Amino acid sequence: MWSSTILGIEESFSLPKAILANLLGDLWSWIADVAGHIADVSVYWLIVALALKTAESALIGLAWRNILRAAYPGSNLSFKIAWGASQGGTAINAVLPAQAGTVAMIGIFRTSIPGASVAGVTSATVVESLFFAAVSVITILVVAIFLPRTVSKGSPSNEIGDFFAAHPLLIGLVVVALFLIVYFVWPRMKRRVVQEWKKAKQGAAIFRDRRRYAREVALPSALSYTCRMGVTAVFMAAFDLPVTVFTVFLVASSHTLSQLFAITPGGVGQTQALDLVTLRRYASSGSIAAFSVTQDSVITAWNIILGVAVMIWAFGYTQTKAMLKKSGRKQAAAET
Repeated sequence: MWSSTILGIEESFSLPKAILANLLGDLWSWIADVAGHIADVSVYWLIVALALKTAESALIGLAWRNILRAAYPGSNLSFKIAWGASQGGTAINAVLPAQAGTVAMIGIFRTSIPGASVAGVTSATVVESLFFAAVSVITILVVAIFLPRTVSKGSPSNEIGDFFAAHPLLIGLVVVALFLIVYFVWPRMKRRVVQEWKKAKQGAAIFRDRRRYAREVALPSALSYTCRMGVTAVFMAAFDLPVTVFTVFLVASSHTLSQLFAITPGGVGQTQALDLVTLRRYASSGSIAAFSVTQDSVITAWNIILGVAVMIWAFGYTQTKAMLKKSGRKQAAAET
C-alpha cells in the first residue's frame, strides 16, 4: 500500500517536472538560436545599426524637450532629462506590457517640471506622437492598397467585428450605461473636466506657433523616423535581403502594425509573423525569420541598455534604481 502511494506521488511530481524541463529546453533552444543569428551579423553592421538607433532615440528626446519647454517656459527643461525620461519609458515598455513605460515617463516629467500636470504632460504625449501617427496612417493606407493581406493579419478588426456580432445585448447595455453616466455624472464632473482641459491645452502650447512646431518637433521627428528606417535597412543588408525603398517601406509597415496592435511587450512574435507575410516574395522564410528575430532581439536589448544608461546620466544611479523599482511594483500591483 505504502509503495503504491509513494509511486503515485512520484508520478504526480514527474509530470510537472517533465513539462518544466520541456519548457526550459525550448527556451534555451530559442536563446541559443537567437544568439547564433546575432553572431552571424558582422560587428560593422551592428555598430552602424546601434548608432542609428541611438540617434533616433536622441532626436525623440530633443522633440520632447522642445514640446515641454513650449508648454512650461519657466521650467527650462534640459535635453538630458527629456531624453532620460523618454528612453527610460521605452526601456520599461520593452519588458513590461500595457504601456507601463509611457505611464512612468509621464510621471517622471510630472515630477521633473515645476507646475506640470498629468493632463498637460499627457497632451504633450499626443503632440509628440502626432507626426508618427500621421506616418503610420499613410503607411497602413499604402500597404492596404498593395498588400491587403498584411493589414488584415496585423489588425484585430475581424475579431472586433465578430465580438460585436456575437454580443448585441451587451453592446446595448454598454450604450445605455454610458448614456446614464453622462446624464447623471456630467453635471458634477463638468467643472473638474473644464479645469483638466485647460491643463491639457497647456501641454499642446507649441501648436500655437506652427513654424516652431515644424522646426522643433516635426523636423526632429522626421530625422528620427529616417534613422529608424536606416536601422531596418542595415539589418536587411546584414542578412542579404533585398534593400530597396519599397522593401524597407514594407518592413516598416509590418513593424508599425505590430506596434499599434501589440499584445506582448514590443509586439514579440507578431512582428516576426508580419515580416514573413510581407517579405515572402523577396526572400526565403529562413532568411526573413533570422532577420526579424535578430533585429527585434538586438533593438530590444539596446533599448533597455540605452534607457538605463541615459537615465543614470540624467538622474543618477540611486534615483534611476528607485524609478525602475517603483515602475516594477506598480506594474505588479496592476496585474494583481
